[in-house]
Amino acid sequence: MKTLRDVKVGETATVKQLHGEGPVKRRIMDMGLTRGVAVFVRKVAPLGDPVEVTVRDYELSLRKADCAQIEVL
Repeated sequence: MKTLRDVKVGETATVKQLHGEGPVKRRIMDMGLTRGVAVFVRKVAPLGDPVEVTVRDYELSLRKADCAQIEVL
């Protein structure tokens, strides 16, 4: 299973499925990360957390823990 955490800087991935439960999953969906959406990884902080991505024409910073719950193609 490939997650958003595994995507390299400069690559684009498509969200396949969201894992997690309750409020965490809901928060991720509220940020626009839903099935079928393209996610472009813009940059990663020096220690790997957070990850800056572009989703639906806006920039978003995600924690590594959240990225690990987003399965991508």
